[in-house]
Amino acid sequence: MAQKGVQLDRETFSCSICLDLLKDPVTIPCGHSYCMNCIKRFWDEEEEKKKLHSCPQCRKTFTLRPVLEKSTMLAVLVEQLKKTGLQAAPADHGYAGPEDVACDVCTGRKLKAIKSCLVCVISYCEKHIKLHYESAAFEKHKLVAPSKKLQENICSRHQGHETVPAAAERTEKQKELEVRRLNIQQRIQDREKDVKLLQQEVEAINDSADKAVEDSEKMLTELIRLIQKRSSDVKQQVRSQQETEVSRVKELQEKLEQEIAELKRKDAELEQLSHTEDHNQFLHNYPSLSALSESTHTSSINIGPLRYFEDVTAAVSETRDKLQDILREEWTNISLRVTEEDVLLSPSEPKTRAEFLKYSHEITLDPNTANRYLLLSEGNRKVTRMKQQQSYSDHPDRFSGWGQVLSRESLTGRCYWEVEWSGEGVYVAVAYKDISRAGRFGVNDKSWSLLCDANSYKFFYNKVQTPLSGPRSSRVGVYLDHRAGILSFYSVSETMTLLHRVQTTFTQLLYAGLWLWSDGVSAELIKLK
Repeated sequence: MAQKGVQLDRETFSCSICLDLLKDPVTIPCGHSYCMNCIKRFWDEEEEKKKLHSCPQCRKTFTLRPVLEKSTMLAVLVEQLKKTGLQAAPADHGYAGPEDVACDVCTGRKLKAIKSCLVCVISYCEKHIKLHYESAAFEKHKLVAPSKKLQENICSRHQGHETVPAAAERTEKQKELEVRRLNIQQRIQDREKDVKLLQQEVEAINDSADKAVEDSEKMLTELIRLIQKRSSDVKQQVRSQQETEVSRVKELQEKLEQEIAELKRKDAELEQLSHTEDHNQFLHNYPSLSALSESTHTSSINIGPLRYFEDVTAAVSETRDKLQDILREEWTNISLRVTEEDVLLSPSEPKTRAEFLKYSHEITLDPNTANRYLLLSEGNRKVTRMKQQQSYSDHPDRFSGWGQVLSRESLTGRCYWEVEWSGEGVYVAVAYKDISRAGRFGVNDKSWSLLCDANSYKFFYNKVQTPLSGPRSSRVGVYLDHRAGILSFYSVSETMTLLHRVQTTFTQLLYAGLWLWSDGVSAELIKLK
């Protein structure tokens, strides 16, 4: 009887964490005692997950981590308990250790379970399992080896139900199986037909694309030849006119040079006559020497500004500009026609990030569009708002009034890209190429813009502002289906959360845009694998 009382004392002075006698015992504010190292480790693990600290037994929480001091009285009592010799007793007294399945019925320190009941969904020690063996009410209960994963092994539909013979159940399920097989085989046949149809469509698409490429190449080659022919004609005409004009000028130049030579000779004769001492000889020769022949060029020659062929250059330049405008407009139409072709079956909008990444589009920023306060880096994928202007050359595509920049690449078909930003906030946008260079993203009908800052999201289109909710993230994903008219913005972290979705009709090619509205803000178009 005394031994049993000592056993109770041993349990009283055991640490509920390590299940051994207390070592350097400490008592926390709720009154429970633990080994000093055990409770320190427990609280260290809690601090990695959350700020609060709790008691492992009663779960009382402490906002501030309690200061631990060794309990001198408990330490003395534990030492006295060790001297009784019980520390040499077998380690296994039937109590459950960390790796054992514990009895769910036991209170206080739990004994090891020897059986688990699939009907009760409880584990029992040797003492508490007896009722299952002794009472007829438990005859149909299914006892199995102790398990920590009882719930995973229990069928919630059939727990406590009446059972049927396995053979009869097999016969019924066999019939269901045959019906399912027939359905599957029919679906296989249907899908095989669909595959053949899709293969035929692929072949038709390939044939149509090959013909389009071949015909387009022929027509564009003809256009190139025509331009080359016109270039040759202009060159020939200019050279011919050049030769005519140069010959005319040189002919006049030769006549003038002959006249100059004659005049110099006459001047020399007159000078010689002026030195003649014989007056009679002077008077005799003077009449014949003083007479001058008619000038070959009576009027003065006025050389105007050297602009002989500048009118030709201006005319060619004007033709080039017109042709570029036509090609730019028609190329937009051609690109839209290509993306509007029905190719295979239109897939649904992606749901997971892996599906979005299938449409990832590598984008770089166009330096010719960057505002002068924007610095591009990382191969023109990153932009930073600076306090000083950058030394960009003049360009008609450059944004003048706001810290904005467009991508170099146009966006057609299905595209996905991500923007990583830092600082006070950034506008992530898409826009048409012909957006005003003095305008802002989202305040016209040529651009769509998402404002991201530390506190909120807002969507802007045509001067209309829409507040949005969603998890804060420094990364934003943008999905565009140009043909379907879908534009979606996502908050990207461990998961993707839809922030806003636009359904419209895009009439031109789109370009990715970024607007950095304060110094120090940066944004980068991420390379996606």
